[in-house]
Amino acid sequence: MEFKWEDGFTIATRIEADGAIVISANAAGLRSLANHFMALADEESTNSHFHLDEYNSLEDHSVELIVEKV
Repeated sequence: MEFKWEDGFTIATRIEADGAIVISANAAGLRSLANHFMALADEESTNSHFHLDEYNSLEDHSVELIVEKV
C-alpha cells in the first residue's frame, strides 16, 4: 500500500480525560489521512491496517494511532 502525504502536513493525536480520542490536523494533514483511509479501503489492497506514532508522521507527544480494516 502506498501512502500519499500532502506537503506541509501536521497531525497530532491525544486522549482526553473523559476517554475521547482527538485527532488534530491542518488541511494538508486531513487530506493525507483521507488518502490513507482510501488506500486502506481499496478492495485490491492486501494491507489490513496502518499505524502512525510520534516517530512515524505524528507530532511529538502524540499517542499511537492504529487504523484497521475489518
